[in-house]
Amino acid sequence: MNPILTGLLAASAGAVALTKGHRRLTLSRAKHPGLGGHVRMAKRIAGQIPFYSYGEDRFFRVDDAPDAIADQRRAGFERLGAVFAERYTQTLALTREARGGLSDLQFTGAYRVPFQFREKVRTTLATGAFYQRSEGPMLVDLDGNRLIDLTGSYGVNLFGNDFYKRTMAEGAAMVADLGGVLGSFHPVVADNVRRLTTLTGMDEVSFHMSGTEAVMQAVRLARYHTRRPRLVRFAGAYHGWWGDVQPGIGNPVPADRTLTLADMSDRTLKVLATRKDIACVLVNPLQAMHPNGSAPSDGQLVDGGRKAGADLAAYREWLHKLAETCRANGIVLIFDEVFMGFRLAKGGMPEYFGVKPDLITYGKTLGGGLPVGVLCGPAHLMKRWREDRPVDICFARGTFNSHPMVMGAMNAFLQRLETPEVAALYDGLDERWNARAAMFNARMAEAGLPLSVAHVQTIWTILYLVASPYNWMLQYYLRAHGLALSWVGTGRLIFSLDIDDTLFADICDRFVAAGQQMRDDGWWWTSPDAPQELKAANKAIRRRILKESLAVRLGQGEG
Repeated sequence: MNPILTGLLAASAGAVALTKGHRRLTLSRAKHPGLGGHVRMAKRIAGQIPFYSYGEDRFFRVDDAPDAIADQRRAGFERLGAVFAERYTQTLALTREARGGLSDLQFTGAYRVPFQFREKVRTTLATGAFYQRSEGPMLVDLDGNRLIDLTGSYGVNLFGNDFYKRTMAEGAAMVADLGGVLGSFHPVVADNVRRLTTLTGMDEVSFHMSGTEAVMQAVRLARYHTRRPRLVRFAGAYHGWWGDVQPGIGNPVPADRTLTLADMSDRTLKVLATRKDIACVLVNPLQAMHPNGSAPSDGQLVDGGRKAGADLAAYREWLHKLAETCRANGIVLIFDEVFMGFRLAKGGMPEYFGVKPDLITYGKTLGGGLPVGVLCGPAHLMKRWREDRPVDICFARGTFNSHPMVMGAMNAFLQRLETPEVAALYDGLDERWNARAAMFNARMAEAGLPLSVAHVQTIWTILYLVASPYNWMLQYYLRAHGLALSWVGTGRLIFSLDIDDTLFADICDRFVAAGQQMRDDGWWWTSPDAPQELKAANKAIRRRILKESLAVRLGQGEG
């Protein structure tokens, strides 16, 4: 072969290799350094962690507490168990009966606390899963106990339980004559389309059976119209349970066309500006509360190292940069408002942050209390076929899309959204909930409790100012004091807007009482030999757990 040609080919191959290497390095640097940014590594590590359970004595002294403290904890634990057994008799009985045939209940019941404590907690501090009615912000269980609702129904309950009971009833009445006819539409659908396009400034909408489905269709359309394969999600963000947007732990199949990058990172912007294979970027506004971190849960609360806190000004600036970068490179920007839609503002994330996406998804509260997913977008992105290639379509349908009952409840919701009463709830929303958070933190400090709150308006996370392996116990003291929490415990409290100042003060009182009882029962005792600095103390706890896990993995520890 001609030596000149050989040299040129070698140089070309070297240049290609160098370019690929540079791209790989740029992508790697754009990932968050933690496991949230390296989903394959997270899956590998998760697959190596063995199950083990603390025995009776170790359960109360994993921090090497003295006998007196261990006895305090045991007495408090058994006292709580007796209260639960007496107070929630019928509710617990039905929960036990249903658990055997309800896989969802088995899963949530197993992940309320760190797995090492699971068996004893489930036996003694069983938690009921049934309520018979709601009364405003109160939930009433099968035993007649009234608990203040801090579950938020996973984001549905924005305006209050009574609001959604009315919208569901009004919606059912609207469509009663048609019933469950599917495929065609009840006339109310046309009004929903008109209201949603006016609200969002988009051209078209499509209806789906869940928020997860709406996100699936948004990603599918982005790929279809850009002819690009990859999507970008941010470390820690949740966009539903399907594989492409949950590529790490929880998904048994690798999602090779998904890039998990760091939130609020200039390196991420560089990747978005230079790659030509990215179809879309997904943004969940709740990540402003814990950028690059997964949603907090008491099931993972092994120390006091929980982190959360929103710098909304910095997040707003980031979104503007992100939108500019995406549009410059032909990337579809998708706002996933399935959880947060209508909570930050009537116009949601675009109104609150002043950034308009290319596509926006809704769910939860928009259904007026019934399950729904909605995708809104411009005509050119919502189109599901090509004029010049009639067989090349982007298919999406569903049996229950536009179900009359759901469409009726949605219409009742959208009509109420225009009323002066609902508009008044948005007035001063930030100021009201910032003041409540400050009040809560002041109350905890005055009571000498190691608790504070991080929040984005009505979404709260309890932070712990002590490095204790027992911080997760607070959820059970709160339940004993009449606060209803979701299965993630104190990781996420979701308030409805019908909670007034009087009831909020009552919630603070209950937190103080629960915290004082937990403290008096010895759960926040710390060894005088433990590091005094919180970060170092938390690191010491995690190091102990790592040693325990390795010992079990090697067959040398309890399990």
